[in-house]
Amino acid sequence: MLLVTAIICGYLLDLLLGDPQGWPHPVIYIGRLISFLEKKVRSFYPEGQPGQLLQGGVFLVAVVCAASFLVPWFLLQLAGLVSPVVTFLLTTLMCYQIFATRCLRDESMKVYRQLAKDDVPGARVALSGIVGRDTEQLTAAEITRAAVETVAENTADGVLAPMLYMFIGGAPLAMLYKGINTMDSMIGYKNDKYLYLGRCAAKVDDVANYIPARLCGLIMILGALLAGLDGKKAWQIFKRDRRNHLSPNSAMTESVAAGALHIQLGGTHSYFGKLVEKKTIGDNDREVEPEDIPRTNRLMYVTTALGLVFFTILSLIGSGKIF
Repeated sequence: MLLVTAIICGYLLDLLLGDPQGWPHPVIYIGRLISFLEKKVRSFYPEGQPGQLLQGGVFLVAVVCAASFLVPWFLLQLAGLVSPVVTFLLTTLMCYQIFATRCLRDESMKVYRQLAKDDVPGARVALSGIVGRDTEQLTAAEITRAAVETVAENTADGVLAPMLYMFIGGAPLAMLYKGINTMDSMIGYKNDKYLYLGRCAAKVDDVANYIPARLCGLIMILGALLAGLDGKKAWQIFKRDRRNHLSPNSAMTESVAAGALHIQLGGTHSYFGKLVEKKTIGDNDREVEPEDIPRTNRLMYVTTALGLVFFTILSLIGSGKIF
């Protein structure tokens, strides 16, 4: 029961505080470890042969996964030697730092505010902080689509997936997931630089997100109904387009958002100067507009709250607290 309470408190703290600038954050240190290991792998294999980089990528993933799990686990073991209260407080802090609900909202709303002022160059700059694609040539509509896609996809990656792993294995397992997700966002690209080095990271992320993404898509459909959007259309597009993505997981939530908003997402985009062809998601019932960004944020908030209630009930049933 203490773990459930810590997760709920961590979620509420994230909604209240977000990620204040200047505060230490575990993802920063995970990112530094990934960058350090990447340099070491490339210096150890200067020839950069595919087989060598694949091996280096496996080594990198193993070290980051081990560190991401063992560091919080060890800290919680030390806290347990002091007091259950210290363990609870530390678990709450870790859960709070793992969640990204408020951060997603804040960063996407920076894009929205620039679009609302018709400042397309400013919106491109704001968007570049939350997407991997090239933003320099994007139109206002393309910027809006990118922001909507990012919030929709990260409703699973940044909130529901780590939440599920928290309920299963506490903060250490959720932090392990966070390490996997951070590796994918940094090196999991299918470009010349990371095609081989990042392949293992990308595949592990696909596996780690497989069940959470599908759960999140289903919960988001109910969230669309409660958020005042079109839940019926969300279900229809989810059934039809949930596999219309190069990633096996990303379209699970993007399809729901596209249906709920009656817009079309996806399509071809440029990443690091290289065009990547993607299928479209949803129907082009209307043109996208900046207001779709706050609408998607509302959908994210409702979906994550529903997920928290759902996982809490399942946890209480499993522990015999209910029934």
